[in-house]
Amino acid sequence: MSTKQHDIKPSEITPEDVFFKRREILQSAVALGLFPALAGRSRAAVLPASGEFSGLASWPGSLTDTPNSLEEISSYNNYYEFGTGKDDPVRNAHTLVTDPWSVSVTGEAARTGDYTLEDILAPHTLEERIYRLRCVEAWSMVVPWVGFPLADLLARFEPTSQARYVQFFTLADREQMPGLRSPVLDWPYREGLTIEEAMHPLTLMTVGVYGKVLPNQNGAPLRLIVPWKYGFKSIKSIVRIHFTDRQPRTSWNMAAPHEYGFYSNVNPNVDHPRWSQATERRLGGGLFAPRIPTLMFNGYAEEVAHLYAGLDLVRNY
Repeated sequence: MSTKQHDIKPSEITPEDVFFKRREILQSAVALGLFPALAGRSRAAVLPASGEFSGLASWPGSLTDTPNSLEEISSYNNYYEFGTGKDDPVRNAHTLVTDPWSVSVTGEAARTGDYTLEDILAPHTLEERIYRLRCVEAWSMVVPWVGFPLADLLARFEPTSQARYVQFFTLADREQMPGLRSPVLDWPYREGLTIEEAMHPLTLMTVGVYGKVLPNQNGAPLRLIVPWKYGFKSIKSIVRIHFTDRQPRTSWNMAAPHEYGFYSNVNPNVDHPRWSQATERRLGGGLFAPRIPTLMFNGYAEEVAHLYAGLDLVRNY
């Protein structure tokens, strides 16, 4: 018989400061030979030292399309903190230090503060999801991401009724990220979602790809995947999550508002000012790869169209 919440005595509730020190406590206990059965569980709660995940569940909603290769998705990237060329990140991102890592939670939530990566990951079960991701430059890719629903994480922070939007920030460190020396964007890189988009079960907090820990150029150690939006909405290397009552500023909307809107849903009916978005090519096929029709909401219309009921998606691009 399961224990009901109101059956738990106050004396049985773990103090918050002890909860967030649990990893150190467990490690000390294991080192002393105490609680040996917990050693494996402690290791499973963090990114694997080997760089490869084991025992991942396969998400039943995954695409059945053949995924792009790991080489394709890790050598052709948009990550301006490491350069504006598609192959700059794979050459330059080795300078990114991802351990230790922490995420600051601010704004309209009951539980704010700084959380280690271990704190972020510990309560969650990772799974592999094969998603389609669409870039604004008319190419797409199919990728097996590893992560857990963002909603599960955000709920832990207990956002208030004023939290209508969630804003995310990428690390901005000039010593680690040579691209910050260029004023191409107003650093740090930032993105935002409505609270409904952020809490949608398709939105993935991502820590891996192809069963491996995320490569630096793909947004290690923590990034979003929002599969029905253009790829730049899936922000990389997250260091801050901010709950707000106002639509937050986003990097590409700040840089070129006539080209990049806040919502940035994949929409074949709304062209970029410099190219059509009606068709796309699959990454890896080369310039002569056949173009295929772009799907509304990147093929996820059945799952997400209700989020925009009554909204003009041409004006609110």
